[in-house]
Amino acid sequence: MRVFQVLPVLAYGDAIGNDTLAIQDVVRGMGIETGIYYTDHMDGRMPEGTASPVSRMTEVNDDDILIYHECTADPFIYQLPGYKGKKVMVYHNITPSEFFHLYNPETEKIQKKAREGLRFLADKVDYCIADSAYNRQELLDAGYRCPIDVCPIVIPFGDYDQAPDRFVINQMRRGKVTNLLFVGRISPNKKQEDIIRGFYDYQRRYNPRSRLVLIGSDRGMGAYSAALKNHIRQLGIEKKVLFPGHISFSKILAYYRTADIFVCMSEHEGFCVPLLEAMHFGIPIAAYRSTAIPDTLGGGGLLLESKKPEYVSAAIHRILTDQPLRNHLAGEQKRVLSRFSHEETIGTMAACVKRAVAISRT
Repeated sequence: MRVFQVLPVLAYGDAIGNDTLAIQDVVRGMGIETGIYYTDHMDGRMPEGTASPVSRMTEVNDDDILIYHECTADPFIYQLPGYKGKKVMVYHNITPSEFFHLYNPETEKIQKKAREGLRFLADKVDYCIADSAYNRQELLDAGYRCPIDVCPIVIPFGDYDQAPDRFVINQMRRGKVTNLLFVGRISPNKKQEDIIRGFYDYQRRYNPRSRLVLIGSDRGMGAYSAALKNHIRQLGIEKKVLFPGHISFSKILAYYRTADIFVCMSEHEGFCVPLLEAMHFGIPIAAYRSTAIPDTLGGGGLLLESKKPEYVSAAIHRILTDQPLRNHLAGEQKRVLSRFSHEETIGTMAACVKRAVAISRT
């Protein structure tokens, strides 16, 4: 028996790539031969030999397992049923197409195709692994009736203890300014505009010596990024909102280390790794209740029921000024982080791999 993993893109340092590599380590630890294959490309920063094009994948036999990571539109989805062996899908979520209607029609089409592919595979896989309870429910809603287990994303927290960028540290600590932070690609589903509105109200009502940092690439989302920046200009807070863009890991660490609060207004998350990153750095969190956020946050932050700017700003102010509340949230964060520790998630992943080996083909 061998285990083949296939995914569209093996990217450096992203959640899906980390999960794929973690599964490989678990499978190798079980003494099973395994390999990783990509249908589109592999990030050039990945070590040579980490993965190969799917065209180089050897023949899959009846006693093999083929694990496919579902996350975007991919022609391979329609080839998957033709392979021998057990089929296992790891579902990382697909952002609904409607979020992109006003800003990128091509991305809207891609996301629609991705959902079509997800529905196509509903009766063609033997077992599914979802990285959140929310993603598991999405599979059920899409018609999946095979066994589905939840295995959280494996996060290499040890990587976050590297040295941060000293220039950014010094820059952000200058002037005793309160720093609000959000980390996530500039994308309509992340709803950065709602963070901006809440920040504007917070600055106006409570703390003019504050600043908002929105980290993330706007690749493919230029129209949305431009709309955000135009809104900021209209509010007159251009100098108070930073868009560092796609930056080095050391700079991301520096922004985390100098943040006073993490604010998330996203309306669609399959997991939301940055919430756990913020917890790792002991940053208090205010997050809007949507999709997978309540499950990932797990009490480690203040869940917001409204996006009204005055509601958001009041929540931010309360977290930053209410020491007993911050102490309570800090305790909850430690509990949540233990649930998502490397040991816990690797253990869950190993159990899922063992179930994949044992489960019968449909």
